[in-house]
Formats: sequence, C-alpha cells, structure tokens
Amino acid sequence: MPLQDHMKLVSVDDHVIEHPEVWRDRLPKSFGDRLPHVVRTTGGESLAGGGELLPERDVWVYDGDIYPQIGLNAVAGKKWEDFGIDPYRFSEMRPGCYDPAERVKDMDTEGVWAQTTFPSLPGFGGRFFLNGSDRELALQCVQAWNDFIIDEWCAAAPERFIPLMILPVWDIERSVAEIGRMAGKGARGISFIENPAAAGLPSWHTGHWDSVFAAAVETELPLCMHFGSSGSMPSVSKDAPFTTAIVLSNTSSMATCVDLLFSPVFHRFPKLQVALSEGGIGWVPWLLERTDHIWQRHRHYNDIDFDTRPSELFRRNIWTCFIDDRHGMGLRESIGIDRITWESDYPHADSNFPHSRKAAAEHFADVPDDETHKIAELNARRLFRFPDNTKGAA
Repeated sequence: MPLQDHMKLVSVDDHVIEHPEVWRDRLPKSFGDRLPHVVRTTGGESLAGGGELLPERDVWVYDGDIYPQIGLNAVAGKKWEDFGIDPYRFSEMRPGCYDPAERVKDMDTEGVWAQTTFPSLPGFGGRFFLNGSDRELALQCVQAWNDFIIDEWCAAAPERFIPLMILPVWDIERSVAEIGRMAGKGARGISFIENPAAAGLPSWHTGHWDSVFAAAVETELPLCMHFGSSGSMPSVSKDAPFTTAIVLSNTSSMATCVDLLFSPVFHRFPKLQVALSEGGIGWVPWLLERTDHIWQRHRHYNDIDFDTRPSELFRRNIWTCFIDDRHGMGLRESIGIDRITWESDYPHADSNFPHSRKAAAEHFADVPDDETHKIAELNARRLFRFPDNTKGAA
C-alpha cells in the first residue's frame, strides 16, 4: 500500500550544524576565545594535535585548538559527484543545516514532518567535550548546547523538532542532574555514546552508569546511540578505500546491540529504552538468532542472565531505524514491527533529500497501511512521547 497522505513521516536520526554563536550567545564573556567559536583561516594553520596544514576555510576553535569540520558531512542537496569533502565554509552549506526556519522549509520540500536533533561539533553523543582539560568549561558547554536545542532550535517549530540532549559523561552526578534539568525543559531523548569503553569510559558491565540509567527511566527518556559516537568505527586494511568504512559503519550498531544484550543493563533496568540510531534493520533477525544460539549453549559458564533470551530483551528494550533497507522491510515481522522506525539523516550523505518521502514510499509499497503508519510515524511518537498536536495539519 502507498504511504498515505495523512501519515506524517517522523525521522529518528537527523543532525544540527551549530551556528557560530551557539556558545558565545549563552556563556560568560570571561571565557573569551576558549569557548567554541568559528574563525576564517588564512591557510597554513595546523589541526589540533599538529599534522597537516589547512587551506583557507571556516573552522571551529575550542580552548585554543582547531577543529576543521564545521559541518560534519553536511552535503544535503549536493550531487553525488560532489561528495567526498565536508564544506569548507558555512556559505557552502544549505541554510537548513544551521537555521531552524530554513530546516523546516527543507522538511516541507521533501515531505518530512518531524526530525530529531543530534549534535555535530559535540559529537553524536557529546564525546567532544569529554577530552577537554577544563571540566567546568566543558560542563557549561554541554549545558549551553542543550539550552540551544530547546530554547532556540526546537522553539522555532516545537511540533516539528524532537529535542535530544547530551550529557557531561565524565561526571555521573552532573549527568543525572542534567537529565533532570533537561527533562523539565522538554527533552525527549538522550544522545549517548554507543560504546563507552571505546571512549575510555567504564563499560555497560560495570554498574558505573546505573544512576544515569535510573534517571533515564524515571524521566522516560530513551538513550539514542548513534554509530560512531564513541569515536570508534569498524576497520579493515589501512589502505582500503573509505567506502569500506562507510559500508561497515552500521556494524558498530550490531556490536552495541550484542554488548547490551549480554550485559546486566536490561535486567537491572527493564524499562530502559535504547534506540540504535542509523543502525539499519536487515541484520536484526540473523543477529537475534545467533545471540539466542550462543546464549543457549554458553550461558552456564558465563556471568549472564540464565532465564531471559537475548531476543526477548531486544524486543522489550531496543529500537531500530532505517533509511534504505528493502531487505530489512521484507523481514519486518521477524524484527518486530513495533520496534522499527524511519530516519532521513538530514543533512548527511546517506540522506535522500530532497526525495525522502518518495524513497520511503517505495519501501512501504508492499506493506499494509497499519504497519506503514507505525513504522513511518507512530512508533517514533511512542518512543519519544512526541504527540501530534497538529491534527488536521498538512
């Protein structure tokens, strides 16, 4: 059946490119140029940590170091032939990357009703600020980004944007406090690191994160774990083309899934919800079969739950999403129709902009109306507690 006009596409994975004044607008002037800000290089400056010299371009500067990716993969609207280089300047991006009013126009153009708000400079899970030496500055930068998302970006069109927050992941007490603060301001999810151990933090198996998980459950905020948010990606031979990394990127979501299913997390927090952001769906049936098989044979000598199959935990606690995954749509019943959501990934290279609704409709062509409506819209609204307050809107 076609994607009916009354079904609003709600995307669970999209990205905000922060405008140059996000932090300067919100933090004390006493921090000066230590705050994240954008400068135009004249050519010849070195990256943070040394290395190659930069051509003339706009770059982020934070606490004295240069970070050149002002728009991580912000290529929406460009031809495929022009992919390969991130924009050098804001003027090379679509305004919808960094301007919420222009974003809404782009959403209207491609038929997407609502989007999520993953960060760019802070990293998908806020890991960027983990590496700073000044923790107080880093904390205030995290809070300023969160305020920007609620008070500026999402406030421009509250019915169109689903606000995600980030955490000062180096400090559990402050992370818990920030969850409470942002839940009170209307946050609908937590953008979190998909593999803390890879980022030098304690793993899921330690109990270190229990207070964060408890706060997430109490406030009904899902943890959205975008692939690569830890800074670690699957790798092959060093001289392989970058296409191999792109193809394998979703396998980091597979690894996160297995790590969580065999950890104590969902046994300690049975109501905790985790979304594997930009992870794809076609791999799910095979992985669940494999995890159940290994659990059946090897649970007796491992410190894992004896009573609950990993596949049962998956269908209770984990959500998936897809952009282009026709194979996965054919396996939707094996995955769990109530656990599949859709994403547009604007403004990244995987996005189908400006044809997202057309591309989604092709995936739903042979799917019954009720299932299409769940996957395209209703599941995401349920995950994020994001009601439709615009009944009758186009």
